[in-house]
Amino acid sequence: MTSTSSTRVPDPSQPPSPALAYGRGRGGVHRQVFWPALAIVLIIAIVAIFFPEATEETIGAIQTNVIGAFGWYYVLLVAAFVAFALWVGLGRWGDITLGDDDDRPDFSIGAWFAMLFAAGMGIGLVFYGVAEPLMHFASPKPGVIGTPERLAETAMAQTYLHWGVHAWAIYVVVGLAIAYAIHRKKRPVSIRWALEPLLGRRVEGKIGDAVDIAAVVGTIFGVATSLGLGVLQISAGLEHIGLIDSSAGVQIGIIVVITILATASVVSGLDRGLKWLSNINVSLAGLLLVALLILGPTLFLLRDFVQSLGVYLANVLPMTFNVSAFSGAQGEAWQAAWTTFYWGWWMSWAPFVGVFIARISRGRTVREFVGGVLMVPTLITFLWFSVLGGSAIHRELFGEGGLIPDDGAISEENALFDLLGGLPWGAFLSVVAILLVTLFFITSSDSGSLVVAMLSTGGNPSPRIGVRVTWSVLEGLLAIALLLAGGLVALQTAAILIALPFSVVMVAMAVAISKALHQEHQDFLRAQRRELRARLTAHVTDRVTEHVTTMLDDYDDDRTATQAEAPDTAPGDGPGTGVRGRLRRRRRSGNAEA
Repeated sequence: MTSTSSTRVPDPSQPPSPALAYGRGRGGVHRQVFWPALAIVLIIAIVAIFFPEATEETIGAIQTNVIGAFGWYYVLLVAAFVAFALWVGLGRWGDITLGDDDDRPDFSIGAWFAMLFAAGMGIGLVFYGVAEPLMHFASPKPGVIGTPERLAETAMAQTYLHWGVHAWAIYVVVGLAIAYAIHRKKRPVSIRWALEPLLGRRVEGKIGDAVDIAAVVGTIFGVATSLGLGVLQISAGLEHIGLIDSSAGVQIGIIVVITILATASVVSGLDRGLKWLSNINVSLAGLLLVALLILGPTLFLLRDFVQSLGVYLANVLPMTFNVSAFSGAQGEAWQAAWTTFYWGWWMSWAPFVGVFIARISRGRTVREFVGGVLMVPTLITFLWFSVLGGSAIHRELFGEGGLIPDDGAISEENALFDLLGGLPWGAFLSVVAILLVTLFFITSSDSGSLVVAMLSTGGNPSPRIGVRVTWSVLEGLLAIALLLAGGLVALQTAAILIALPFSVVMVAMAVAISKALHQEHQDFLRAQRRELRARLTAHVTDRVTEHVTTMLDDYDDDRTATQAEAPDTAPGDGPGTGVRGRLRRRRRSGNAEA
């Protein structure tokens, strides 16, 4: 005997239920996502604030064991994401529009690039712009040897690896899957719906809740990491120009002040506060870049940009898969501190940046999306590092030096201001840099809070102000907690660790968007074939009709001609007259011969 269930199976072609789309609880929040994510963030923040030593020991153990064990996995996964992004962007699916076929982009190309750049890299570019190339030059990756000039080339190429195509390919995977879901399929702004082609309407249940919780927590940790880096550099810059003496208390105060400013910005919405802040950020970054290019060794920097780009392209494949397998414990430590940290950091930022760039990309084609997200910010980033890092390396190789201490321990937060201090108008440029970091700080917190609010309200593109303010405050609180729990190491470890569960979600998203784009392409081909068959049928019908009409016309002409030859014989007089008579005689003669 078979039994039937009264539970109705949802139709995947139908939109999600309104309760799921815009919250299930009071205040418009999605209870199964908002409260668990809030609890996780609060518990971690409280434990880090009240038990900093125990938290620091735990973070150290994680840094040694977990991260070291999964470094190879991160490297392999990010390489696969690069291949996936190139495959999708250059393949046959590139003409599919992220939205209706006749949708126009919401933002101009300039505003779109500005928001991409500000949300995707922001604080990190300013923090590491001078420090990372200089650190790779002073303390190369284990196994890298050569002349100082060769080490300088390798330092720039290694920096490009960490900040270029690989980083943005991670964003492409998440952003494209979400953009397709929310713009093409009209789903809410939520991570779970990117998995619908793979999981169907099961994304409305616990699986979808778990995905969104991981995305919320990952976003909070990723943004908090960036905020921690930002406040370290702001305090170092203020100390450099003589305004304050940097300390933990000062850093906490900076986080509080800027969190308040970010909260005010997030209340104003996407089209006002965040858009204008992004444009100001890009303008200030451009001003700093041009100033360093003009005031520094201009010709050398331009040549260095071209040459280091060539070194990167020549070595990108082996660098991509290099996991320091033959460098022992020293290589593992370097890998965890640099490449593994970056891959984890980008993946922890992926929900935030992915949702954000998906939100602002309606009307773009798949090829435009991949090309814009993958290539344009990458080239700008390379130029940024070649000017800032190249200026520092030029000073060490050909100038007065002084940026690398005797012990080789370069301070990341001070490196930029040490470089600016040796240039004309150094004090003014330092103020510009501080302002730039501050605005990037606000932009990151602003956009991060908006994205988390959307995720925790079931995908509402305009979440309530109270929800946005809650997450903005919590980001600042978590940044304070992580700073107290061990500073930069805690921030890095948190970013790497939180990326681990979300990396599994990213793999599923890549499979899901491939399946969705393939299915749409097959539907398009079937529609083309149906149209071709219809056209072919119509063409054949027209030709047959034309041929029959011609035959009938010829028949009428023959009959007319026959009547003209024998006018005294009527068409019906006897069996041997007219065209029909000749046809009958032919049939009879054929039968007689048979």
